[in-house]
Amino acid sequence: MSEFSQDASRLEPWVPVLGVEQRDAVLRAVGLTKTYTTGRGTLELFRSLDLTVHAGEMVAIVGESGVGKSSLLHLLAALDRPTAGEVWCEEARLSEFTPRQAAEFRNRDVGYVWQFHYLLPEFTALENVAMPLLARGEKKSEAFAAARRWLGEVGLADREDHRSGELSGGEQQRVSLARALVTEPKLLLADEPTGDLDGKTADVVFELIQRLHKAHGLASVLVTHNLEFAGRCDRVLRLKEGRLIAA
Repeated sequence: MSEFSQDASRLEPWVPVLGVEQRDAVLRAVGLTKTYTTGRGTLELFRSLDLTVHAGEMVAIVGESGVGKSSLLHLLAALDRPTAGEVWCEEARLSEFTPRQAAEFRNRDVGYVWQFHYLLPEFTALENVAMPLLARGEKKSEAFAAARRWLGEVGLADREDHRSGELSGGEQQRVSLARALVTEPKLLLADEPTGDLDGKTADVVFELIQRLHKAHGLASVLVTHNLEFAGRCDRVLRLKEGRLIAA
């Protein structure tokens, strides 16, 4: 049985210790530090980094290649742990999660879109979108019904029976967006979601991300090299020398 199908009441409780103003935020990173030990010594990506994102807010993060933008998203999604500092999703402190709780958190509260779509080629678009719901034990009929609704939301209702190789690059990324949002998450984290697309297709996909962000009141963090897209977000932050600064 998948870990996602376990009764959530059996998980260890999350103990909130947040104040009223803190509870207003969907996502908070406080004093975040991340270091790696390499053959050449210690590499510090972040140092006392802070970030707050509220429901309905889309934040763009820009910066040079290699400064740690993708690594920051991994920390925000509980895919990795900080060396110091804390990440909170509402009243849940991610550092307290067991591996099983972290996986359940990502399946429930986080929609993650990568630069590459990572669709499973042997499955149809409908099956790919339904996968997160099937993984946590939902009935196939219910998972497919939800997946069908989300394919409609991204404009691909007529492509549900097509496999990844039968879809264009833009269609593949729209399927991956539907897959990320089918669980009705609070957070949308997108790592260069238009980076592999041509200019016109990238614009279509970005406009779709914006529309779904607004329609579903998400708290969204978008990493991008496209400064024009970044400028359409509510805030633009630059990751530089281990900290986020207003761009």
